Amino acid sequence: MEIAVGSTNPVKVDAVERVLESHNCACNADSDCDHGSETDCSCDCPALDPPATPVAVDSGVPEQPWSVEETITGARNRARRAYDTTMADYAVGLEGGVARFDGVDGLSLVMWAAVTDGTRVEVGSGPTLRLPDEIAARLENGEELGPVMDDVLDTTGIAEAEGAAGVLTDGLTDRTRALSEAVACAFGPFLTSYYDTP
Repeated sequence: MEIAVGSTNPVKVDAVERVLESHNCACNADSDCDHGSETDCSCDCPALDPPATPVAVDSGVPEQPWSVEETITGARNRARRAYDTTMADYAVGLEGGVARFDGVDGLSLVMWAAVTDGTRVEVGSGPTLRLPDEIAARLENGEELGPVMDDVLDTTGIAEAEGAAGVLTDGLTDRTRALSEAVACAFGPFLTSYYDTP
């Protein structure tokens, strides 16, 4: 089983690997099923415990996506382009962006994942987090979230560490965990029979 990730950002690659290595299919309770290799598994589910292959691809959207639609488009583009480049069994695209929502004050950080098997594409979202007004104002003036967070925190490469999600929740979550939730939601339809068409 080969998994490609449409990014070389180690946090995104780690998010994919973490969620897939934690996957337990229904047959894992059976002693005759060993997910160490696909051929040892007695069920039809994919063995999801491989290292993910990072692939540098263009998201096709601005560095700072500005809506849910634009963020999803970036994730889909990353997944499709990673798949086309590698011909892996599955390819995952992850994209972070900002958006405004009815009933929510200010500007929110959003995270979306897309997964493709070359035939269909499924998407899922991670947590949504309201950004502080000072940071939102800088984004509205054309800056990008990662560099703004680095400037505010006097750090370098926050997007490849705990990310804004980690800093703004005081560690209750972090970027890897938040992105993993999006990956799980996008991968789900490939792993269960509930989405199969009759």
